[in-house]
Amino acid sequence: MSSAAPSRSPLSPSAVRAAVLAGSALYTSANVVDSTGSTNADLIAAARAGAAAGSVLVAEEQTAGRGRLDRSWHSQPGAALTFSVLLRPGGVPPAARGWLPLLTGVAVVTAIEAQAGVRASLKWPNDVLAGGAEAPRKLAGILAEQSGDAIVIGVGLNVSASRDELPSDQATSLWLAGAQRSDRSAILIAVLRELERWYLSWTGGPAPGDAMACGLRAAYLSACSTVGHDVRVELPGGGVLAGRATGVDAAGCLLVSAAGGLHAVSAGDVIHVR
Repeated sequence: MSSAAPSRSPLSPSAVRAAVLAGSALYTSANVVDSTGSTNADLIAAARAGAAAGSVLVAEEQTAGRGRLDRSWHSQPGAALTFSVLLRPGGVPPAARGWLPLLTGVAVVTAIEAQAGVRASLKWPNDVLAGGAEAPRKLAGILAEQSGDAIVIGVGLNVSASRDELPSDQATSLWLAGAQRSDRSAILIAVLRELERWYLSWTGGPAPGDAMACGLRAAYLSACSTVGHDVRVELPGGGVLAGRATGVDAAGCLLVSAAGGLHAVSAGDVIHVR
């Protein structure tokens, strides 16, 4: 980590739009706004009004950003990348659509390693971690929300936040993780390109939504730090499941070997037991 934090120059809306749309087979629009409540909420509203798949919305600041389980998500203007993508995976069986946030996680870790030189891992289902196996901290969060046939995927990635700007000591940023480069525009475009590549592969071919056939499952398992660990899963209804994470199934559910056999977890807070 350098002694001086990276520049927080604003993104250029025209440059981002041109780079996102150039040669894309997925993206149909790309907009950058100074501030909004939530890019996910904005695109869900747009989807209900008939917005096209492939719409991208980036905000320099979110005032009502949300994570999974309705947790708040805050960042300083220019210190993070907060953006959402509207998708309509109509050909994918509903049971397989749980792979979308996992697919997005693969895109994020691949892009930040290429653009920032930071090695990261994925904690099922929606956290991107950095800082090594001994002290992993949350670098980014991913939130998928559905409305009708549309699914909006939101990403919040800490780029240049300092320790005192983060919400807890369990969070980190690319800068704190020793990023070699932290050009927000380049990182954004790289994430969107990786997301497009995996999305088109996952939705195309003879078996849309088959994460094994397109190589997505193998890529996810290679990046996932949850599988192979003992975990405690706090379930939505208040129950707790303790066991060993052994894999991810065809629907993107976490497989946990625990008392009573093998359990497929579709939602829950996962804690890695050390």
